[in-house]
Amino acid sequence: MAVDRSVKLGRRAFLASGAAFLSAPAIAQTETGTTEVERDLDEIVVRNISSFRSLDWAPYFDNLRNGAVLVDVTSRALHYWSEDESVYKLYPTSVPLTEDLTRRGRTKVVRKVEGPSWRPTPSMKKRNPEWPDFVGPGPDNPLGTHALYLSWTYYRIHGTHDTRKIGRRSSNGCIGLYNEHISELFSLTKVGTQVLLI
Repeated sequence: MAVDRSVKLGRRAFLASGAAFLSAPAIAQTETGTTEVERDLDEIVVRNISSFRSLDWAPYFDNLRNGAVLVDVTSRALHYWSEDESVYKLYPTSVPLTEDLTRRGRTKVVRKVEGPSWRPTPSMKKRNPEWPDFVGPGPDNPLGTHALYLSWTYYRIHGTHDTRKIGRRSSNGCIGLYNEHISELFSLTKVGTQVLLI
């Protein structure tokens, strides 16, 4: 009895395409009409950060007094310029999950903490009642190893213990960096460093 191989291959192709469709990531429509794909945090994703581009500080700041930090939520990048322009750094970041949680505008570093402790905000606790009320410094702390507290209540630039979040919409409002990057940025910034989120 002859087997029709074209039907067998067609069925395989159909099943493979169906499986690919079912495992596809969620697609979000942005306000500008472009689509953006967000994958599950458990999925391993290779990121190419070569698409990051260096920027000049002048279009964003009047001066570099106390240094300057620019966070671009769209490209998920943090730029740092030292006051004397001798240091420029570019880091990949995590950004807020939704526009509702995203704050844009000018602020500044008002406090620096090495080994920060963490408490969920009231709105975070309401959305996630199972979360602990407090996490002390250490490897499981959601703020990582260092935190730069901004003049906006509850907003921070901090490290993360979950490196899968970098390059993704994954925070409740803060900007996250790899722990080695926040450690470096922590040493470069000071209380009074100006910050702009765009």
